[in-house]
Amino acid sequence: MTSRDQIRVRGARVNNLRDVDVDIPKRQLTVFTGVSGSGKSSLVFGTIAAESQRLINETYPAFVQSFMASPSRPDVDALENLSAAIVVDQERMGANSRSTVGTATDVNNLMRLVWSRLGTPEVGPSFFFSFNTPQGMCPACEGNGKVSAVDESLIVERTLSLNDGAITVPGMGVGTWYWKGYAENPNLDPTVPLQDLPEESFNYLMYQEPTKVKAQGMNMTYEGVIPRVKRMFLNPEKAPGQKHAREFAERIGTFQPCPDCGGTRLNEAARTATVEEATLPEALGWQISDLLVWVERLRDSGQAERARPVLVALADLLGSLVEVGLGYLSLDRESGTLSGGEAQRVKMVRHLGSALTDITYVFDEPTVGLHPHDIDRMTSLLQRLRDKGNTVLVVEHKPQVIKRADHIVDIGPGAGTHGGRIIYTGDVDGLRASGSLTGEHLEVTPILRENPRKPKDHLEIRGASTHNLRDVDVDVPLGVLTVITGVAGSGKSSLIHGSIADGSMARAGDLRVVDQTAIRGSIRSNPATYTGVLDPLRTAFAKANGVKPALFSANSEGACPNCKGLGVVYTDLGMMAGVANTCEVCEGRRYTDDVLRYTLLGLNIADVLNLPIAEAAKVFTSGNVGKILGRLMDVGLGYLKLGQPLSTLSGGERQRIKLAIRMGEGAGIYVLDEPTTGLHMADIDAMLTMLDRLVEQGNSVIVIEHSLAVMTHADWIIDMGPGAGHDGGLVVFEGTPAELAGSGTMTGEHLAAYLKG
Repeated sequence: MTSRDQIRVRGARVNNLRDVDVDIPKRQLTVFTGVSGSGKSSLVFGTIAAESQRLINETYPAFVQSFMASPSRPDVDALENLSAAIVVDQERMGANSRSTVGTATDVNNLMRLVWSRLGTPEVGPSFFFSFNTPQGMCPACEGNGKVSAVDESLIVERTLSLNDGAITVPGMGVGTWYWKGYAENPNLDPTVPLQDLPEESFNYLMYQEPTKVKAQGMNMTYEGVIPRVKRMFLNPEKAPGQKHAREFAERIGTFQPCPDCGGTRLNEAARTATVEEATLPEALGWQISDLLVWVERLRDSGQAERARPVLVALADLLGSLVEVGLGYLSLDRESGTLSGGEAQRVKMVRHLGSALTDITYVFDEPTVGLHPHDIDRMTSLLQRLRDKGNTVLVVEHKPQVIKRADHIVDIGPGAGTHGGRIIYTGDVDGLRASGSLTGEHLEVTPILRENPRKPKDHLEIRGASTHNLRDVDVDVPLGVLTVITGVAGSGKSSLIHGSIADGSMARAGDLRVVDQTAIRGSIRSNPATYTGVLDPLRTAFAKANGVKPALFSANSEGACPNCKGLGVVYTDLGMMAGVANTCEVCEGRRYTDDVLRYTLLGLNIADVLNLPIAEAAKVFTSGNVGKILGRLMDVGLGYLKLGQPLSTLSGGERQRIKLAIRMGEGAGIYVLDEPTTGLHMADIDAMLTMLDRLVEQGNSVIVIEHSLAVMTHADWIIDMGPGAGHDGGLVVFEGTPAELAGSGTMTGEHLAAYLKG
């Protein structure tokens, strides 16, 4: 292999990388391994991909560059033989209601072409079928499919009369000007409870559009309560200014399907034209795997020659979506509702049919959220990209992917300051013999739990029918570690979150639901603030130095005046994404120089916030701070810095930080959604030890999980399936892991193969 066939990295120092030198073969599938926080992403995303994209940006004219974010050059001595990099990450897709799976993958373009060429009656060109164009959108909802509505129960109390205060809207209470407009209206009786009013009178009170009436001795305009509330509180051009009014508007405002188009977003002509007796909205709402069958049948029927090239391309694109494990989705699913793993696979489909070659594709754990069956298919797709002459770089923890890599770069040996070095480069066999943590875990033959714990009780689920569940009856054991398995879309989350975590069960009062959803907080939020560690630390700093605690708050007196305690200065680029630059005054430390003169145990407050949690746990060993830091260590977050912005955390990290907090709430039922997301095999072992400790302390632990290592450790397994979408929704197995391995289900077959090593 010549030097030009390798990406050469010399002296990389991004984040925790320690002058890393490494050669990465081009046009091969290279997997980067190592414990969480070891430096994998810093090398792949922060160094290689970042520099490639920066160099491409520099090829644009200066005028164009002025509208683009301008990332700085990574801290590296030399990078050679780079090719154009395309990053396919787990960032959630835009929450714009006009963005759907169909629009994000360009499938909708092909679907519109089919209906424009084969639709009956004939409507016009393809853009007449787009809900994003004036020619195709529903005029009532302007292509959104939803219209704003008001929750009636939140603005009136129907058991009361107008005189008794039935209207609960701010500014419309008894005696106010607006109230008099209703109470003194000759068409309304203010003494009768609203629930006893004739239907015509109630509708007049609530829904009457503005009309001229004579009341209070003068001519005036009468307006029903709901139209008035919409105008006063929900009009975006006249947003309420007072806090209580804004809170009221947020509480009452809802959206409902557009009554004109039924939520289809299209005008009447576009939504009623048919191809083979199916309308476009109906086809967009089908499960993608079913739509593929329909398209293939139409393609091969000989009845659609006018659209045959389109149908061939459409079948290929839909087949790719099924191949990456997304066959259970529908094309009209809003892209903002997709999980990080689903979003990454949708992005991947865009590139599978690309004519580009010699591209560097960079993936961030593409198997997140995938069943072992789907992991094999995903790895095959990565190899397909490689076989087209591309370089494929993958940050990954799953043994199934590691074993099929052409080349492996193992980074470590630990996390944070204990990582950042190249431990091994080479093939899988060499990794097994390398003695690294990753190699050791690949060599270990998994074993089942010898004596599964016996349940103390059960949660009964009866007739569950959320989403694709088919009237499911199942008993979920308590007092043990229960794992819910099944392919993506089989109904795992619907069973647990829809039947237990919705709080409708009487036994769910002690529920601790810990998922991967975004953490609410400001751009100032970090592990120290979110977990409550910072308050006692500020108090300790104040006591040790004889000053006020407020000095040690980056939101208060001690904040750097230039960046207001953020550590960075944001530059607004108008329509483009803003750019953050390190504050030149405090150099990113967030505090004034006066505050940084005060120390505790030899550290100032900025030093403390810059500590990895593992280091902080060694310094602060007692009190509530020590307990919280210990729990963060238990869930494998020792590599995170105390002051790291929460916005930079992955879904798995967000879940584990929530778990660390909830572990301090006492005994209960813990429901976890794929807690091993983003964890190295060694970190999974630590997570399992922690889950065991939870059970031994009297808790019940219910885990939705694909990890075979977690399945082997379970006391009880409930397997959902047999397929995804409407092919799933059933309990296909209940029992111990040993029984599952011999059950013959899809999950059971993969578990049996895993146990053989």
